[in-house]
Parts: sequence; C-alpha cells; structure tokens
Amino acid sequence: MAAPDSISTQALIRPLRRLLRPLVCFLIRRGVTFPLVADLLRTLYVEVAAEDLLADPKARTDSRVSVLTGVHRKEIRRLRTAPAPEDAVPARVTLGSLAIARWLGAPGYADAAGHPRALPRVAAGPDQPSFEALIRAVTRDVRPRAVLEDWIGQGLVTLDADDRVRLNLAAFIPAPGSEEQLFYFARNLHDQLAAATANVLAGDGPPFLDRSVHYDRLSPEAAARLEGLARESAERLLLALNQTALALAEADDRTPRTPGEPNRRVNLGVYLYAEDEPVERTP
Repeated sequence: MAAPDSISTQALIRPLRRLLRPLVCFLIRRGVTFPLVADLLRTLYVEVAAEDLLADPKARTDSRVSVLTGVHRKEIRRLRTAPAPEDAVPARVTLGSLAIARWLGAPGYADAAGHPRALPRVAAGPDQPSFEALIRAVTRDVRPRAVLEDWIGQGLVTLDADDRVRLNLAAFIPAPGSEEQLFYFARNLHDQLAAATANVLAGDGPPFLDRSVHYDRLSPEAAARLEGLARESAERLLLALNQTALALAEADDRTPRTPGEPNRRVNLGVYLYAEDEPVERTP
C-alpha cells in the first residue's frame, strides 16, 4: 500500500514532528535514549516492509526490503535472524478487562444504565449473579477467592457487611506506569493511529471514525465545564456500547461460524485533552 501521489514526503514532515513530540518527551523522561529508539525503528522498518507491505513471500528479499526502507542489506540480515519480541497480553489485563466488561454489561450484573451492581460473593442459587460466577464465566484457571483477595488488596473492590462485593470503578483505572496501563497505552494509540493513517491513505471501504470537537481561546471556567460534560457523555456512551457489544459477542458464541471466516476486533476509544495555550505577545 502506498500513499496517494498528492502526499509528498516533505508534506508529511510537519505533521510527523507534531505527532511524535509528546512521545519523544515521554521517552526522554523515562530514560529511553535515541540510540535505543533508532534501533527499534530500524527493526520495525524491516519488519513492516517484509510482513505488511510485501504480500508475495517471494518478493521479501533483502534487496527489496532495503530499497523500500533504506536500511542496508547487512543490517537487514542481522535483524531477520534476531529473536522476535513477545507481544503477549498480560494475564491481569485479560482477566480484568473481561470480568469488568461483563460486570458492566451483562443482565443481572449491571443496572439499565450500565452501572455495576453489588454482587453476592457466592450465588444464592443456580444461575444467580455473584462474584464467583462472574470470575468463573471468564476463566477457570484462577480461583474466584484468589481474585477477590487480590482485588481487595488493590482497592478495586470492597466486601460489605452483607458479604456483597462492590466494584470501585474509579480504582480500576490502571496505576501510572503499570504493566496494565502500558498495554492500553500501546493498544489504544496504535488503533487510533492505524485508523487515522488508513483514512489518509484513502484505501477501499468507508473511512474509520476519526473525529473530534476542538475549541481554543476558552476561559478556564468554560474549559472546565466542557471537560466535565465530555467525561459524563463519554462514560454514558462507553457503558451503552459495552452492553451491546457483550450481547453481540455472546450471540456470536452461540452461532455456528462458517469455516475459514475471519474474526474481527473493534476498538472504540474516547480521548480528552486540554492544556494552557501559549501567552500571546503584544506588539
């Protein structure tokens, strides 16, 4: 896939500088030096050219990859023999995201607005919602009691006087710098960037959703009001979509699939950013 002829390499430099600036700031603050990033980019150039852009395996020669990327053939041979990094999803992310999605979307576990109900630790009867049933619905590899103790220790849930488990949804936001937060950092920014670049490339099919509401020159009071409304609206949207998505996913599990039919994943994200504008200089 190539960029449209109307987009020159030089035209990409300015948006690329703006795009990379917060990431470069983040990397410097976390001690990731330029040589490490340069080596990573070299590896990714070779990997993407060979795996994503050259559909015919016979065309994935060192010479062809070198022409596409500008990386010397000697470096390409070295990189191709290096062990591939692991991209496995952290186990805590998988268990937590599946359990919370169900708690916020499944009938009996959430109210009509998608807010989590307090769950009995153990079900009162067959097919009754409970914390134990919630965990067993997403994994058989970990005991519900162990998950409960871990989540209580992290402040994610509390156990009340009636032996009911209450979710602290605010505390379920991954801790800064944690393995879970870094996973979502990579996944969400990857998907937003993938959608935006696909739209710029103007490939087949309708464009991905990539829109925003943006205003400048706002007073702090107006900005705070807009931020509050955005958070409330985003929460309602995501809770409603989670309920629908969970129902569709469970219906899919009960429906026979056509052999060879591909699976698709969908990620809808919402972001909010605000900052002080530079002070305007008077003549």
